[in-house]
Amino acid sequence: MSRILVSIVLITIVFGMQPANVQSAPPKLGIIESFHTGGASEWDYPIMDSDAHRLYIACNDHVQVIDTKSGKRIADLKNLDDAHGIAIVADKKLGFITSGGENAIAVFDLHSMRITKKIKMPKGGGKDPDPIIYDPASKMVFALCAGGDAVAIDPANLNAPPKSIPCGGKLEYGRADGQGKLFINSEDKSEIEVIDTKAMKLVDHWPLAPVEAPSGLAIDTAHHRLFAVGENKKMVVLDYTTGKPIGSVDIGEGCDGCAFDPKLGVALSSNGDDGTVSVVAESAPGNFEVVETIKTSKSGATIVDDPVTSRFYVPAKLPAQKNRPAEFGVFVLGAVK
Repeated sequence: MSRILVSIVLITIVFGMQPANVQSAPPKLGIIESFHTGGASEWDYPIMDSDAHRLYIACNDHVQVIDTKSGKRIADLKNLDDAHGIAIVADKKLGFITSGGENAIAVFDLHSMRITKKIKMPKGGGKDPDPIIYDPASKMVFALCAGGDAVAIDPANLNAPPKSIPCGGKLEYGRADGQGKLFINSEDKSEIEVIDTKAMKLVDHWPLAPVEAPSGLAIDTAHHRLFAVGENKKMVVLDYTTGKPIGSVDIGEGCDGCAFDPKLGVALSSNGDDGTVSVVAESAPGNFEVVETIKTSKSGATIVDDPVTSRFYVPAKLPAQKNRPAEFGVFVLGAVK
């Protein structure tokens, strides 16, 4: 065998042995832009509609809609009470918002940007809907309730009664794998609840130690991983095919949101109490590290990723600038030179 052929074989073997889930070093991230939108004193989850270049932010009594190309607020969805989460169902041209104070889900039209219907939650564990998630496998929307139920709504039949799936505990953020599983953080039980969205039932639950009181959750569907963050400044990484933890890392304080970007291969936690974002990468199999800490401002506790542009959006109170007072807005994070 020639030396050239031997070299090619060795290179093939060496690179073939590299774990598929370990990414090359991610680019340096930082704040690349800020959107000053104003008009909010409280806020929670942001949701990205990449195709429409729209960012939705739940702001208690309304939802702000921001054009991410211009950074301008283009609409407000009003007459809400304790709004926390938004879900987009593009093929039905509908959006869904939790309105916890009304114990209802507001349905809005994506074109007119008007609320067209409010769906009451069923009695029992459907109390106080918080996040809301669209599952493409079942084509259902799931409102995740502090009362302990995941409540399923059919976007194709808004008049059908919602279906409750009892999970127990105080449900926080969830993620769908696109294959028929919905993973939900249970804040008071510090575990993941697993729902089979086609069978419409709870099928498993996994402990999240060392994370306590989990809130934010991100998913890497290519490598079957979940990233859960909690109030004790911890992030844990789970293999969602087994439910077993594969690593954990210390993050900042006051995290209520987590996002994963498939192109960059990094998970970001938004830490509202210390006004930072922790950038977490896997440097070796099962070894997760904070590779960068980005300063934002206190109150920036939630985050969303745009997988098309690999930009992250953190709603927060932006600091005062020359000729501009401190006001609500959005930090835009992305690759910097």
